[in-house]
Amino acid sequence: MRTQHKLVIVGGGVAGLEVATSLARRWRSKPDAPSITLVDRDSAHVWKPMLHTLAAGTSEISQQQTPFIAQAHNAGFNYQLGDLQGLDRAAGKVMISAVFASEKRLLVPARSLHYDTLLIAIGSQANDFGTPGVPEHCFKIDSRLQAEAFNQEVRLCILQSAAQSTPLSIGIVGGGATGVELAAELVQLAETVTAYGAPGLNQRINIHLIEAGSRLLAAFPQDISTATCERLESLGVHVHLNTRVKAVEADGFVLDNETCISASLKVWAAGVKAPEILKQLDGLETSRANQLIVLPSLRTTIAPNIYAIGDCSSLTLPGSERPLPPTAQVAHQQAQYLIRHLPAAIRGQESLPAFAYRDFGALVSLGDYDAFGSLGKFGLFKGATIRGRLAQLSHVLLYRSHQSRLHGFWRGSLLWLVDQLNARVRSSIRLN
Repeated sequence: MRTQHKLVIVGGGVAGLEVATSLARRWRSKPDAPSITLVDRDSAHVWKPMLHTLAAGTSEISQQQTPFIAQAHNAGFNYQLGDLQGLDRAAGKVMISAVFASEKRLLVPARSLHYDTLLIAIGSQANDFGTPGVPEHCFKIDSRLQAEAFNQEVRLCILQSAAQSTPLSIGIVGGGATGVELAAELVQLAETVTAYGAPGLNQRINIHLIEAGSRLLAAFPQDISTATCERLESLGVHVHLNTRVKAVEADGFVLDNETCISASLKVWAAGVKAPEILKQLDGLETSRANQLIVLPSLRTTIAPNIYAIGDCSSLTLPGSERPLPPTAQVAHQQAQYLIRHLPAAIRGQESLPAFAYRDFGALVSLGDYDAFGSLGKFGLFKGATIRGRLAQLSHVLLYRSHQSRLHGFWRGSLLWLVDQLNARVRSSIRLN
């Protein structure tokens, strides 16, 4: 009797969840179709480019998350809670860590899952480059849980500042999209709380954005970097360029020149690396940033039945000097590639067409204040830049298209409508 092919997907981010959802729906009515199991350390999915708004509390987390168990039921795949812990390629097993409650009570024991095809899509995290004090004193916002933890702390600090009329200083290390967007959202948070009845609060909050390079948003065109820097400074953000953090202490950042930038709340949003566990996966080849090196078919270099996509993978296209950037755009395009070609590979097709990446540009949103975008290398207006309402709308449409891929067009449209209605009747920031 023919056994059912087992596809295991580790990681429920943009790439992993889109693959699981699309293939499960396609195979749902086929009795001999492969089974799909999605594994993730969290219980719900959040679109990663939105994490900064959850961290600042300018969007409601309950509205923007997709519980994995509900998505699994609706689409037709299996979901297991846990974190990637190891791999046995010879036995075709992936090891999943135990899950504990906050009081160290065991909820789910460690276990292993059999796979015939394995897809690793566990994303990336900020890279502290071994800077002393970062683990002890800095928040990171690489996941839903981290964004929620920071939001709880920033709300407490703002409440304290409002009640006692004390200053509050927030420092963000990293002038990429995450750091820039978080700084703008925190300005919006402070101004909204002030308008709600905390006079002078926005004058007592100082936000510092620290970047080691010579400009913000190094991956964007120069004109967008300059305009973004000027807009943030006009909002009261203290932008520090060519400023390298040597160490982090309880009361702030120690710089290379031995001066300090005081900060009560500290966020590390600089650098990108894949999780350390990828270097320990039974000999799979990794890059210096811990990413799994993959072929143009997105297969790992030494295991044709193991694929890696998104931020945790490293693919250098022919004619390129650098690997593809760890962005949601790359993750989405790689997910769509596997949605098209993975079924044929599972049926035994050895040769797959090479993945082709199309750079459609990038967008950065400064909350309600402004937005900037570059139109990439394709289309009639390639290389052009946009800003203002058009860029803001484009940023919104990226998220809504992701929702549509997960939930379908009509349900995704209803979710958008619900968000618009809630924006009319609820507070514009999280207060509880």
